[in-house]
Amino acid sequence: MKHNQEPEKLDKFESTAWWTVLVLFFFVTINSLFASTQIKDISSVVGVRDNQLIGYGLVFGLDGTGDGTTSTFTTQTLANLLQGLNIQINPNDISSNNVAAVMVTAKLEPFARQGDQMTVQVASIGDANSIAGGTLLMTPLRGLDGRIYAVAQGPVSTGGNQAQSNSGRVIDGAIVEQEVRYDLHNRERITLSLKSASLDNAVAVQNRLNEHFGIRVAIASDSRSIELQRPDDMSMVEFLAVVGNLDITMDTPSRIVIDERSGTVVAGSQIAVRPVTVTHGTITLSVDESLLEGEGTLTVSNVAGALQRLGAEPKDVIAIMQAIRHAGALNAELELL
Repeated sequence: MKHNQEPEKLDKFESTAWWTVLVLFFFVTINSLFASTQIKDISSVVGVRDNQLIGYGLVFGLDGTGDGTTSTFTTQTLANLLQGLNIQINPNDISSNNVAAVMVTAKLEPFARQGDQMTVQVASIGDANSIAGGTLLMTPLRGLDGRIYAVAQGPVSTGGNQAQSNSGRVIDGAIVEQEVRYDLHNRERITLSLKSASLDNAVAVQNRLNEHFGIRVAIASDSRSIELQRPDDMSMVEFLAVVGNLDITMDTPSRIVIDERSGTVVAGSQIAVRPVTVTHGTITLSVDESLLEGEGTLTVSNVAGALQRLGAEPKDVIAIMQAIRHAGALNAELELL
């Protein structure tokens, strides 16, 4: 492989030099292999999930860094708040820049109970310069159904990051007021959903569960769903605890993940490259049959090392990997972030 020259054959045993700044290759075992893991790490229980909450509120106590007069919704909200406290004031008479309007978001975890605390995210929606050092006033947090599930209040922490001072967190600042009920204990049937669709893995989970319990407790209904029937002598909570901790050998497809913005590439160290010739700008990559004979295999790692030594930029590596994939010389999923 050369610049503007005849293609040069790559030594399949050539050591690889990894880029520490531009392109970073991790030796991660995401190659096409069989990996052992626990069922709870590759699946979730259908119906048991987080719920997103949202609210609109005000942050007080800012040192002149709040919303200006152009953020009329802030002054209107403040006037409405004061009226609720029996203080009548015209919004046009409010000129304080110590207050900022914010959107507040939170994640209500499954089985959260009344009185549980949650951390909330706070972000300015007006023209405030910073909300650092402010205090979020009592803000109701609603779900998609419009009902109030939690109330947030407390000091806003921006983590000392001035570049991101228009957003922050109120740590443990929300208290759950209403629960999302889900009766897991008395369920007789439930569905597991695999995080990645795979017929082989769905059948593997089915067979592993039936083998462990000695009876038919699982049946794969599609490439992601496994229907479970709890044994008569166990509650559903006990059953799922046992199911989740069972080890399983699963098939993981080859995958190369590329972050186009940073140039980061993550790939298994043994993903093979078959014979191909690719020309990109002044770089020509040529892989022929002679490189694939004998011991070893020319891999993505070898190709990356050779490209690095030629001074290829991250965009060049990404383009070449895509070209190799489209040419059918690389049996791996290519995922762009």
